[in-house]
Amino acid sequence: MAPDETGVLPASRTEPDGSAVVRVLSYNIRSMRDDEAALARVISACAPDVVLVQEAPRFFRWRKHAARLAAGSGLVVLSGGATAAGPLLLCSLRATVERTEDVLLPLTPGLHRRGLATAVVRFGAARLGLVSCHLSLRADERHAQAGLVLDRVAALGTPYAIVAGDLNERPGGRAFTRLTGTLRDGWEAAPWGGEHTWTPADPHQRIDAILATPGVEFLGCGVPPDLDPADLTAATDHLPVLAAVRLPAPAPGPGPVV
Repeated sequence: MAPDETGVLPASRTEPDGSAVVRVLSYNIRSMRDDEAALARVISACAPDVVLVQEAPRFFRWRKHAARLAAGSGLVVLSGGATAAGPLLLCSLRATVERTEDVLLPLTPGLHRRGLATAVVRFGAARLGLVSCHLSLRADERHAQAGLVLDRVAALGTPYAIVAGDLNERPGGRAFTRLTGTLRDGWEAAPWGGEHTWTPADPHQRIDAILATPGVEFLGCGVPPDLDPADLTAATDHLPVLAAVRLPAPAPGPGPVV
């Protein structure tokens, strides 16, 4: 179930066997300092089930800003924001939420505090862990944070997980390579749309990514090709990454004891 001949990603759906097609969006929104209406239009146009946000508002009335973005995009706030030092999770009402947790990563004196917004959700019978991250600008700290992200994925205890965010590093870098030693890179698995995520005015490098644990099938992943260029430029200083993934049906449990 790859993108069809028009290049359109599959729509969200739950199959009779319990498997689910889920649309995942990753987006650095630069603290909503730009055109909020354009930002909401971009998110809405992607029709996501979950949005893994980076650089959500973290200071004065940050919860109000996050709620306004969610409402404008037809979504709800799942977790994160200032309590995760910037990463935020939004979701549609299609998601059934099991739990959420905001995680602050170790602080390096003189550098920006980083954190993770995490959750466990269900789509039909399929359980999915989510981790939104924004890694450090400094290479050694970024590499260490990549290891902490993998630790958090393992701690979620879900059969499948999605990690997405602003990695502040191109593919082939040490942190990126550390992550992809365990996780699959959506663009490499099923490239669709555009590759480069920064900057909207001159896309020339990929520093944002959607990654997944083995078993998650990427049906397509990349920068959507059909979004309004004016909205993309006005919304923030990154381009969004959208993926459609298929989550397998859970294995049947043991039968009744007789």
